[in-house]
Amino acid sequence: MAKFTGKVALITGASSGIGAGTAVLFASLECKLSVVGRNSQNLDKVIDDCKKAGAKEGDILKLIADVSKEDDLKRIVDSTVNHFGKLDILVNNAGILQNGTVESGSLQVFDDVMGINVRSVYLLSHLAIPHLKKTKGNIVNVSSIAGLKSFPGIAAYCMSKAAVDQLTRCAALELASDGVRVNAVNPGVIVTEIHKRGGMSKEDYAKFLEHCKETHALGRPGTVDEVAQSIAFLASDNTASFITGVTLPIDGGRGVMCPR
Repeated sequence: MAKFTGKVALITGASSGIGAGTAVLFASLECKLSVVGRNSQNLDKVIDDCKKAGAKEGDILKLIADVSKEDDLKRIVDSTVNHFGKLDILVNNAGILQNGTVESGSLQVFDDVMGINVRSVYLLSHLAIPHLKKTKGNIVNVSSIAGLKSFPGIAAYCMSKAAVDQLTRCAALELASDGVRVNAVNPGVIVTEIHKRGGMSKEDYAKFLEHCKETHALGRPGTVDEVAQSIAFLASDNTASFITGVTLPIDGGRGVMCPR
């Protein structure tokens, strides 16, 4: 993987899961980081891991923020640019998963999921784009295989990720003439805490991961590092300079499987 020496990346949802793994990988590639999360203690641990991966103290900016709040999003971008002087890469990773069918799901679940998974991505991109134009930078959105395929019981989540995919394609076309690339990764089941945070018990989650042997063609769930490596690939001008508007499944073949 080519290095990001001198580049500045802003990563939301960096206190755990895919965001944390991406931050540590980027640190190992000599990228300067603005890491955003709500859990200060978890974010401190990620920063320690980034330092162990090679990041220097002044190369990491810690931002405690709630991406559902408009003022926080503006502060995230302003603080990053004021601290580092520029922005090269935006990784829109923060997201939530909540259960609920169209019939049984509450409007509050819909509003919460769409607010964090879609509205924050739209607004943060809007705020970051003027800075990304200056650096001819790029955006990588963390979507889901649920944006490309339909799954019962998580209607709002599927809708939110489909919206992220469409936003990715629209923004890619709008910003192409400015040399700004916009892509997304669409993970299948990845071993993180998102499902348990969404209400799944420890026992049910274990069964869920076991079932992944059947639902993913490669016979297993994915790892955080596998997604982080794909994000780094798309964010790199060395490896993905001619790639924009892509929604890339990182799903172990789940998206191409059919019932038999």
